[in-house]
Amino acid sequence: MGKTSKDKRDLYYRRAKEEGWRARSAYKLLQLDQEFNILKNVSRVVDLCAAPGSWSQVLSSKLGSSAKIVAVDLQPMTPIDNVITIQADITHPKTLQQILQQFNGELADFVCSDGAPDVTGLHDLDEYIQHQLVWAAMQLTTCILKPGGCFVAKIFRGKDIDLMYSQMNKFFNKVICAKPKSSRGTSLEAFIVCLGYKPIPNWVPQLNLNQSTDEFFEGVLGGEERLMVEFISCGGDDAIDSDATYNLDLDKVSLDPIQMPTAPPYKKALELKRKGELVRREIK
Repeated sequence: MGKTSKDKRDLYYRRAKEEGWRARSAYKLLQLDQEFNILKNVSRVVDLCAAPGSWSQVLSSKLGSSAKIVAVDLQPMTPIDNVITIQADITHPKTLQQILQQFNGELADFVCSDGAPDVTGLHDLDEYIQHQLVWAAMQLTTCILKPGGCFVAKIFRGKDIDLMYSQMNKFFNKVICAKPKSSRGTSLEAFIVCLGYKPIPNWVPQLNLNQSTDEFFEGVLGGEERLMVEFISCGGDDAIDSDATYNLDLDKVSLDPIQMPTAPPYKKALELKRKGELVRREIK
């Protein structure tokens, strides 16, 4: 699909480029904050699975230089004003230490994760993989979030999402499922908004490379209890419909992305092509 047709299909995509956001996902955090005021009185933030950096951009814009913002991702990220970038694995104990060093040993007020795997189209598999990513983020969160803090993460709603709600409810005073208007209605995507972190009594979370996520939370999450939580659509009644197609004015021009990929999967092919080493191999 060309850039012009994508501009017409999704105005959030075009508006992001016009307003300087690296991705349309910036509006998801903006609309979540509009609804829940999650960035109020926040001075230490951790943005997990942060690349390409649109949520970090929002955090920088909203909080400014008075806050410490740490963005973590395995992929490299182009620098953002007022954001400290760490290229690391969120499950590694050294990553935890790097974050705490940036906060001078203090705990975070807010932890967020907009990360997601490459979807396969097999909903059960995609939901399972996404839930594993959320729990990996939650592992780190239990080690760095202060009591009363907030955690927000992307989820894929499916048949077992009510089990996750029940398990998250053990750690927070309130758990909500939110769907920003900038998130396509045809997508399983939503966001779990967890307010008021309450550490489990007599449980000290410790990251260990030789420990699985299940082992990390062993004895804490409980059984197969399920919970229905409040579902909120956020973004305002006047928000753009992310599933609609809009006509562009005749004088509109196609816009280039704000931030090109720093480590695309085709990077190696481009390097070989520049060197004249990318040749078609004959199959014998």
